[in-house]
Parts: sequence; structure tokens; C-alpha cells
Amino acid sequence: MTYRDLRKLVAQGESEFLEFKRKVAHPEKIVRELVAFANTNGGQLLIGVSDNGDIPGVKFPEDEIYALNKSIEELCKPAFEYNIEEIELSEKATAIVYHIPQSKRRPHAVKEDIQSKWGQVYVRHEDKSVKASREMREIIKRKRKNKDIRFNYGEKEQKLMAYLEEQKSITLEEFKELAGLNNYMASRTLVLLVLANVLAIRPTEKGDIYTLKNIS
Repeated sequence: MTYRDLRKLVAQGESEFLEFKRKVAHPEKIVRELVAFANTNGGQLLIGVSDNGDIPGVKFPEDEIYALNKSIEELCKPAFEYNIEEIELSEKATAIVYHIPQSKRRPHAVKEDIQSKWGQVYVRHEDKSVKASREMREIIKRKRKNKDIRFNYGEKEQKLMAYLEEQKSITLEEFKELAGLNNYMASRTLVLLVLANVLAIRPTEKGDIYTLKNIS
């Protein structure tokens, strides 16, 4: 990637596929962005780029890369693929690009610290990395297997379709109340409908939102 290519990329702004970091000040937090890319549709992390789109670069790229790679190795599980590219801006400034493809081993998690046994799964939505719900984690796992999904179109599904025709979106809690279901059955139904491409799921910081497929 040339400097010109980098400027074009930065001009797009942060998005589902792009994240800017001025430097690796808190690598244990930055790994969340990498994991979110790997768990969703892939993306690029640009180091040495400010939130406003300025590209000052970093003075010691090897130190930035070492710190972030160390956190990836210690805190992320399972391991995921990534490539690193350095773009020289001047004799004293370099930009770093982490290229993260969608992972075939997803979902990946980030541990709070080295001693932690379990971690938190993150996914990418628009320009943010958010914690994945239990439903989102299940969908990621089962989509990876790419098997045909079958479900019964019964009374609860009819109620859901009628509701979405009017209200356009629904949450797990709203569906539970609408259909009179317990948490397990409501969750299972929504997950199956997403896997069957009947519904779309949109993860947010306040919880997942479900819509009919191709309806935003």
C-alpha cells in the first residue's frame, strides 16, 4: 500500500471494516477491534491515524507492533490470522496497517487478563465493536458450519412475521412477550430464523435487534 492508497482509505472514515488508532496505548483494548473484525466480515486497523483523519504516524513502529502482537498472543483465543503492513511516511513516522480477514475459526474471544479462562466475544457493527450476545455467538458458530437450516412455521412464527410487517424490528424480550415464550424457546426461534435467512440480526451496545431480511 502506498501513502496515496492510505490517504484514500482514511478518507472513507471509520466503518464496519475500518478502525483508526493514534497509537497502541492500550493494546488489551485494541485487540477487541481485531477480534470483532475476525468474527464479522474482516477489516483493517490503522495505527498512526487520528480519529479526525490526520495521519501523523508513529515514531517507533516496531514497539507498537510488539505490544499489540503480544496482547493478541496472550489474550485472544483461539488464534486468528492477520497480516501487518508498514507504510513509511517520513524518516521519523510510519503508519501500520493490520489486515484481518473473516476467520474460519470464529467465534474468537478476548480474555480480560492472562489468568482468565474465559473471554468475551466481540462483533463489528457499523464503526463500533460490541459484545456479542449468546444468540449472536450461536449464529456465528452455526453459520461457520454452513448447513441447511429447517424450522417449523407455526403460531409463534406467524405472530412474529405479522409484528415485523408493522413494527419493522423486534428484540428478544419483545418477542418473548409477544409469543408468550420462555427465554430458551424465544432465543432458539430467533436464531433459527436468522440462520434460515428469514431474519437479519443487528448487534448493538443495548442488545440485538431483529428485522425481516433485507429490511434495515
